[in-house]
Amino acid sequence: MTTTATIRLAVLIDADNAQPAIVDGLLAEVAKYGVASVKRIYGDWTGPHLKGWKEVLLSHSIQPIQQFRYTTGKNATDSALIIDAMDLLYGDRFDGFCIVSSDSDFTRLAMRIRESGLTVYGFGEKKTPEPFVKACDKFIYTEILLPRADDAADAPKPAREPGKDRQLASLLRKAVEAASDDGGWANLGAIGSYIAKQMPDFDPRSYGFPKLRELVVATKLFEIEERLIGTGPAKSVYARERKRRPGKG
Repeated sequence: MTTTATIRLAVLIDADNAQPAIVDGLLAEVAKYGVASVKRIYGDWTGPHLKGWKEVLLSHSIQPIQQFRYTTGKNATDSALIIDAMDLLYGDRFDGFCIVSSDSDFTRLAMRIRESGLTVYGFGEKKTPEPFVKACDKFIYTEILLPRADDAADAPKPAREPGKDRQLASLLRKAVEAASDDGGWANLGAIGSYIAKQMPDFDPRSYGFPKLRELVVATKLFEIEERLIGTGPAKSVYARERKRRPGKG
């Protein structure tokens, strides 16, 4: 049985396109998917612009990789990260890669890694170009990884009526329909898997909810049912679209 403790991940960070403030949230998020066997960060450490990163590398055991800026207008850091990623890929020691950057230059790298059958987790800001987002198996926006006070003004607030978000409602309905049995019930895990394939950057935290279940319940579009798994205490969660009243959209 595969567990996160046996999944080996390579975490590669583009220091020029990531904030040091995300480091705690980033590594906590990576731990959900596997073990960060390699943690490397790329940049020109001779300059002052990476001072913030220098202060957190040692405490998080992240290895800095020096890459000089050979000429203006050329991103040597990206090239160094890509070369290292391919070396690690050919070493056949990892189950997946975490690429931390908001730069579209890594789109082809993500595609190439996936072609080899490995999972790619992307991490970047909401400004990240869509091609890179779509090239990843899952993409997490780093804004939701930043430390915030519970009452921070810029923290994502739960949507009061997420069921009125047409795009969200359509996505959830399609996911439930695709994963449903003859009775219309769909396992929540299967729903999440379908959504991830359709929209790698989907995350219930972007709507202010910590888990998919809470978001699905908040839409008020679905019935929720818990079922025991075998004879143990563990339960599996299922969802089914509520019957629409005549004349209602």
